[in-house]
Formats: sequence, structure tokens, C-alpha cells
Amino acid sequence: MMDELELLKKDWQKKEGQLPKLSYDQIYRMIWKKSSSIVKWIFYISIAEFLFWIALSFIPTNTDELQGEGAAFLRGLENVLEVASYLVIIYFIYKFYQNYRKISTTDSARDLMKKIIRVRKTVMLYVWFNLALFAISMIVVLLEVLILDPPQALTEKISAADSNIVAWLLVGLFFMATILFFGLILGLFYRLIYGILLKRLNLNYRELKKLEI
Repeated sequence: MMDELELLKKDWQKKEGQLPKLSYDQIYRMIWKKSSSIVKWIFYISIAEFLFWIALSFIPTNTDELQGEGAAFLRGLENVLEVASYLVIIYFIYKFYQNYRKISTTDSARDLMKKIIRVRKTVMLYVWFNLALFAISMIVVLLEVLILDPPQALTEKISAADSNIVAWLLVGLFFMATILFFGLILGLFYRLIYGILLKRLNLNYRELKKLEI
């Protein structure tokens, strides 16, 4: 039995010696192509997301019909947030494109590693910005609903409560929990989309690190 195992081992060693050996440059180019493709997909997804938010802004809301100084202030705040968010997202799209162009022209493993780290930082900043923007936008919308146009059923229940302050506090906590819930869903979405791409990019980074050792 041992003789058979030894024969099999020797046979495998012979075959292993005949297998093609990948050079440093070949491995680097494979990792470079994969990294470039991942960053390109990040760029495309950010554009698609930007177009989605633009399309969403055209959906009419009841808050447009509200009157008064408070309504005008909150609508103005909404407009400022909308314009600021578009400008920042356009900036991030430009950064993603810039990252893609830089990775596409990289000619060394060390430079590629640095650019992968830069891409990861840009994506993380982009995700955190979107989550913060979502939370602020939701708070503004809820203020419009609660202060300017509260549902009749809600106001009746608050009026019937023993303490209006406690009732409003509970309503506020409920809406904050709602914001947190939808924020977590949005965070999971970003983790699914960008997390998968960043995970692949991290694998490429580790492979490059092995090449440099």
C-alpha cells in the first residue's frame, strides 16, 4: 500500500513540474484587471444610484401644498439639502471615475495597493454620507408631517392622553425608531452592493501584498 502511495506521489510531482508557472507580471496583470473592473462597477453603480434619487425627487408630495412661514422654511431646507446632496454625489461620482482612471494606468503592485486603499476610503465616505443625508431628510419630512400637517387621528389621541408632553415624546421616539429601521435597511443595501465589491477588492489587495513580500 505504501509503495502505491509513493508511486502516486512521484507521479503527481512529475505532473506538477509540467504545469505552467505564472510569473510575477502575469499574476500582477490578472489582479490589476480584476481591480480595474471592480472600480468601474463602483463608478457605474454610483451613477445609477444618482439617477434613481433624481427620479425619486420628481414624485409629488403633500408637503408642497402646506402654507405658512414654517412650511416655507422647511421647504427651503429641503431644497438646500437636495441641491447639496446632488453636488456631493456628483463629487463622489467624479472621485470614483478618477479612481478608475488611476487604477487603469497603474504599472506597479505597490501603486495599485495604494489606490485600492484610496478606493475603499472613498466608498466608505460615500456610504456614510448617504446614510447621514437619509437620516437628515427623514427628520425634515417628519417635522413637516408632525408640526405642519399632523394626521387627525394622531392629534385626537394626543389630546385624549393624560400628558401631552409624554404623548409627543412617545410619538417622537416612534418616528426616530422608524428612521433607524429604514436607515438599517439602507445600510444593509449598501453593505450588499458595495460590500461585495469591496470584499473582492480586499482579496486583490491581500494577493498584491503577497507579491510584495
